[in-house]
Amino acid sequence: MRARAVWFTGPWRVEVRDEPVREPGPGEVRVRTRLSAVSRGTELLVLSGAAPAALAADEHIGALAGALSFPLKYGYGCVGEVEAAGPGTAPDLVGRTVFAFHPHQDLFCLPAADLRPVPEDLAGEDALFFAAMETAVTLVLDGRPFLGARVVVFGLGVVGLLATALLARFPLEVLAGIDPAPLRRKIAREAGAHAVFPPPEARPGGALLERLGAGGRTAGADLVLETSGVPEALDAAVGVAGFSGTVVVGSWYGTRRVSLDLGSAFHRRRLRLVSSQVSTLAPEATGRWSRNRRTGTTWEWIRRLQPGRYLTHRFPLEAAPEAYEFLRGGTGEALQVALVHQG
Repeated sequence: MRARAVWFTGPWRVEVRDEPVREPGPGEVRVRTRLSAVSRGTELLVLSGAAPAALAADEHIGALAGALSFPLKYGYGCVGEVEAAGPGTAPDLVGRTVFAFHPHQDLFCLPAADLRPVPEDLAGEDALFFAAMETAVTLVLDGRPFLGARVVVFGLGVVGLLATALLARFPLEVLAGIDPAPLRRKIAREAGAHAVFPPPEARPGGALLERLGAGGRTAGADLVLETSGVPEALDAAVGVAGFSGTVVVGSWYGTRRVSLDLGSAFHRRRLRLVSSQVSTLAPEATGRWSRNRRTGTTWEWIRRLQPGRYLTHRFPLEAAPEAYEFLRGGTGEALQVALVHQG
């Protein structure tokens, strides 16, 4: 059998290649993809050549074995149907709609244990957001928002938007979003943000700081999530955090250096910088939280928020180069972009 797969062959070079697909082995299944999600942040960073080439693609995802060096297949959000099961695999998986952490490929084999079976009451377009929602859930778990908190989200792309929608369910005093794109700011307001601002308003004297308090020890944000992927945004995030505030860094900057002003208010404000990455759970949470519990929470909030409405652009698999070029253009009119696979 043959498959079509997306390959990154060099900086900003994308090809769709033909390759063989073997029969599923013991404990494995073969999946025929219907849709795959393109990550505007992580995938474009890898495609641009700004990822550390010696870094493992993802030590927790078997389909992403190897380093982040060209050429490589990269992606982690496929929704499709199981069409065959290998020896020792539960036969009732055949025909099931599943989510898989796998690069963009229309037919592939992987261990059945790596699948996330999609609940039967969820549409495939909603299930496509599993990875993004799981990341948003992890950000909120790491941020630990509390009653009456002032929270700011930098970056209202898919992950930032979903995190905003989750945070809108908390009894917060302020929930503000920062993004340069008017469309994303508008959708964040619809998702529950109390206020949204373009990045210049996060600077000293801007409207965001006015919203967070006029000054003094109680001014500023209790919690800031940085999900923009823009290195300069982290310094702005630190700047709006209040005394003893927490800045959760969900962005991956790759090889791009971040310049932080740690010589002004950072030290005296006793700020905390927290690294958040979805491949693991924070050690302090693992006494109660497991991957299975987080998976259940992720599906529940996909059910409640129905993120499939944020799927704004679809490209045929064979037009993958055009899809990445479209995203490279930095259009503010795109939220989730997907590749459509013909079965």
